[in-house]
Amino acid sequence: MREEWRDFKLDQLGFVGRGRSRHRPRNDPRLYGGQYPFFQTGDVKAAELYLQQYEATYNELGLAQSKLWQPGTLCITIAANIAESAILAIPGCFPDSVVGFVADPKVADTKFVKYKLDTLKLAMQSASLGTTQDNLSLDKLLRFDFLIPTLLTQQRIAAILSAYDDLIENNTRRIAILEEMARRLYEEWFVHFRFPGHETAEFDGDLPKGWRAVDLGALVDDRRDAVQPYAVDPSTPYVGLEHIPRRSITLREWSEASTVQSTKLLFREDDILFGKIRPYFHKVVLAPLGGVTSSDTIVLRAYSADHLALAALCASSDAFVDHATQTSNGTKMPRADWKVLKSYPVALPDDALLARFNGFVLPLFATLKSLNRKNANLRAQRDLLLPKLVSGEIDVSGAEAELEAAE
Repeated sequence: MREEWRDFKLDQLGFVGRGRSRHRPRNDPRLYGGQYPFFQTGDVKAAELYLQQYEATYNELGLAQSKLWQPGTLCITIAANIAESAILAIPGCFPDSVVGFVADPKVADTKFVKYKLDTLKLAMQSASLGTTQDNLSLDKLLRFDFLIPTLLTQQRIAAILSAYDDLIENNTRRIAILEEMARRLYEEWFVHFRFPGHETAEFDGDLPKGWRAVDLGALVDDRRDAVQPYAVDPSTPYVGLEHIPRRSITLREWSEASTVQSTKLLFREDDILFGKIRPYFHKVVLAPLGGVTSSDTIVLRAYSADHLALAALCASSDAFVDHATQTSNGTKMPRADWKVLKSYPVALPDDALLARFNGFVLPLFATLKSLNRKNANLRAQRDLLLPKLVSGEIDVSGAEAELEAAE
């Protein structure tokens, strides 16, 4: 089988070019707020196989100093988050810290190249180490050899691996839908007060009768249980700010305590982890397991299980994150302050309505955990196959049974 495989440089497999962001300063607000997605390195890192979620958009002025890349382009990060990659699912722009690869359809399959790139990530990151800032230049990227089989074999391998990714993408979409359902339900009931029976409800001031205003700090405790990483099992999950996704309460990745050194904070399953550095990044998750986390995380634990869903959805709401941003301390690296945030007002209903709310939301949270576990298992199975398939170590036909079992 291996006699069909040959070494290629990336630019022998298709077009390679850096993204474009000519205007200075890059953050000039006149460039933003239009219809053109602007993908940055963090967006690429957060993506699965396909890149379609973004935090910023360009307007016509922004587009004029950039370039609109088409769906199917493989995006490769060369600064900040080194050697992360994802395939554009929609047209979009990206800066010069991202390289675009457009496969020659007669020579290479984009998905196969992406998977091959995944196996080279550590080597590329090692080659990017610098004295001041890590950087993978385009020149360095083009020095790497890509061992590639025939196009037909590439397509067959990519079909097997992407089947795992398609299952992951499907579960991820379901997670997003369930999170949005929980978020909307919270806003309807506790912000707009359109809860069941609101049509006939009487109000006492700003709140329905029977409700009361409490501080968030009355529902959750700020846990500051410090620990040194060497004092816990090396395999203990470690959640850094880099692991916490933006605008999602589902934590999908973490590393191990053995990879860190400085003082960390202990957390338990179902604790709320709030990234306090640059709170406008909106990094808030409900912990699916216990472990240790960065000291730049606020660890919140519900005093009562009855208040967990309400507290989690409040802490992850746009309004709360905006409040955390507006009251943060510092300019370059603003930090949220729990001493301020604990006074954030929460509308607490009577026990019967709260139980009804939990009856809707807690099963959603359980499904989020279940889907997240399924994705973790799918990633593990894919990652076991990936290096063996893209190197020719195992035959393509031998992996199809594994895929059928996963489905």
